[in-house]
Amino acid sequence: MTDGRRAPRYNTTQACKELAAADPVLGRLIERAGPFTLRLKSQHSPFETLLESIIYQQLHGKAAAAILKRLLTFFGELHPAPQHLLDAPEDRLRGCGLSAGKLLALRDLAAKTLDGTVPTLPQIRRMSDAEIVERLTQVRGIGPWTVEMLLIFRLGRPDVLPLTDYGVRKGFALTFGRLPKRKPFDASMLAKPADMARRGESWKPWRSVASWYLWRACDLAGKASPPPD
Repeated sequence: MTDGRRAPRYNTTQACKELAAADPVLGRLIERAGPFTLRLKSQHSPFETLLESIIYQQLHGKAAAAILKRLLTFFGELHPAPQHLLDAPEDRLRGCGLSAGKLLALRDLAAKTLDGTVPTLPQIRRMSDAEIVERLTQVRGIGPWTVEMLLIFRLGRPDVLPLTDYGVRKGFALTFGRLPKRKPFDASMLAKPADMARRGESWKPWRSVASWYLWRACDLAGKASPPPD
């Protein structure tokens, strides 16, 4: 591909076929939503990926993109090396639009990359999902959800079910729940993580694919809740 993206390494046709056989209701969603079109994003290092994740947390996409652009411009249009981020003056980094909390998180990310807590890309590719979650959540401001998104959209891991993700919980409720008619969807209707985990047992080892289709269920309902960029 020319856009820096590529398809997941696993067989998505096989995944959809096995999911439909294991869960006919999910199978009907797969049939309605159409082909699985997820493409992995450009393979930044874990440090670079998490730097962007921290900047984007709890911000509108356009605002976060502007902060990231200013930060990259400050470092010569490139992602900074961890040591460069640690050495940069605080007032210059804050001038890029970083809050005090995000600056502390980025400094901690840089320090934990240098001490080996945050693995390199070759190292992380050899680690299990659980090992990656355990390691990366040691960084200030990085929780399990952020790591789950990295596992799905950066590393192409096939068996991740993000139980706390709003879109996945909404898609599950729309697909499997008995929702009241003529009532707008609200947070009280979101699926419970325990219910999702139980049903998701039958989706192994393709829970990332199932999650992608639950995001699509939100689109089909008319109000898109797509996976994060």
